[in-house]
Amino acid sequence: MTTDVTPTDTNAEQAARVSIGRVQLDRKVPPFGGFTLTYLRIELARKLRNRRTLIFTLLFPVVMFLIIGYPMRDLSLTDTPVAAGGTSVAAFIMVSMAMYGAMMSATQTGASVAVERAQGWSRQLRLTPLNPLVNVLIKMIAGMVLGLVAVVSTYLVGAISGIQLSAAQWISTGLVGWLLASAVFTTLGLMVGYLVPGENAAQVTSLAIVLLAFIGGLFYPVSSMPDFMQTIAAFTPVYGISELARAPLTGDGFDLAALANALVWFAVFLVGTVVFFRRDTKRV
Repeated sequence: MTTDVTPTDTNAEQAARVSIGRVQLDRKVPPFGGFTLTYLRIELARKLRNRRTLIFTLLFPVVMFLIIGYPMRDLSLTDTPVAAGGTSVAAFIMVSMAMYGAMMSATQTGASVAVERAQGWSRQLRLTPLNPLVNVLIKMIAGMVLGLVAVVSTYLVGAISGIQLSAAQWISTGLVGWLLASAVFTTLGLMVGYLVPGENAAQVTSLAIVLLAFIGGLFYPVSSMPDFMQTIAAFTPVYGISELARAPLTGDGFDLAALANALVWFAVFLVGTVVFFRRDTKRV
């Protein structure tokens, strides 16, 4: 587009005429960094439409609980017998399996960004004003929703099978296990998804979760490990979450070090996700 400028025009008039013919390349930064309920709804719909992921999220922790935990429903976890109101080993395993399901589903949700990278979707997002942190936040929420499905389904089966807990124990173990496990391991999955090629992300995250669960004492008390393994376990991202989630069952008090463990790992994975997201799309 051209604009005719006559010699009699003043400088201000000339600038006004020329500006009309220019293409405006500036784009406004959207409020909240581009976070919208529509984008969140689309992301949730994508995850919940994946039947394979949804079935795995629902069935895996439930089946593991029924195989390992249900036979131990009459075995007391503490000195108080189950018949006298004590907590059973089955309840301990139920919480652990619910957390494991939340970790697996959340991590796989995060790792799905590797597929988006292969399809070029990540670079498309970088062409928009969407803040990388908002993109991470939306995927975190989607991963936490799937983690909630895993926790609720496992707890529902546990309640039906005869697990006896107080209302405070049901709520506290469920909320802590869900919120911390889903948040920490969704960011782990996102970090791996932006770091590892698409075809390898799911395998890497699955192997990492299995190893971390065993080393971190998710399936058995850390106190039953050898001393050197207890030292290693205390530095894993699973340790803090599992200690906090199962404290209402074991009678242990609030462990500030366990909370610090979970928050530090969450921060590490979150920063890693943003860094690798920017690096992956820096050529845009």
